Amino acid sequence: MSASRSRTDQNITFQLPRNALKIAGIAFGVGLLLFVVVWLNARRNSDFYRAGPAQPQAEVAEITPLPAPLPAGAGASDMPDARPVAVEEAPALVETPAPPPAPIAEQPAPAPAPAPAPVAAAPTDRPVPLPGQSPAPDYPPAALRRGDSGTVVVQVEVDAKGLPLDAKVIQRSGSRDLDRAALDAVRGWRFQPAQSNGQPMQGTLEIPFDFKPAQ
Repeated sequence: MSASRSRTDQNITFQLPRNALKIAGIAFGVGLLLFVVVWLNARRNSDFYRAGPAQPQAEVAEITPLPAPLPAGAGASDMPDARPVAVEEAPALVETPAPPPAPIAEQPAPAPAPAPAPVAAAPTDRPVPLPGQSPAPDYPPAALRRGDSGTVVVQVEVDAKGLPLDAKVIQRSGSRDLDRAALDAVRGWRFQPAQSNGQPMQGTLEIPFDFKPAQ
């Protein structure tokens, strides 16, 4: 058993022949040489597909010019002589200017129309202005010159006899002259008094006036 153990304990070594390295070097050199040869051959073959120089174009044959045409004479053609066709001129239209319109006489501006007076209605619980006794207010000349316009609302309190007890402006027009004209007119009116169960009574009425100067 001692002899077998001594055999297994010994290291196994491989010895390469001395010429092995030389052979490997020669083989590497031969392979490199073959690679160079193959690469050069491939490069030459690729040059075969390159486009060569353009071929010179064939010379264009000279074209002999045609002879100049002969001048046309009287007997150069069998066709009758061409004569210019007379063009008829269309008659020109002469526009006659229309006579100027006759001047329109300026019409005088109409006088300013005052607001219409309210129309009497059937007896109600409110007083009603009597026709013919409730004239419209006059348009103040100063307000007319200035062009004042507007709406005035006058509130009047009427007694049982139809006489105005008190009157005041509850909506102004913006012009004192228009407000004063409406107030003075209502104070001189006569009314049909308000009624309750057929009996006259005191009542209140609001009257609007529209002042507009004539255009």
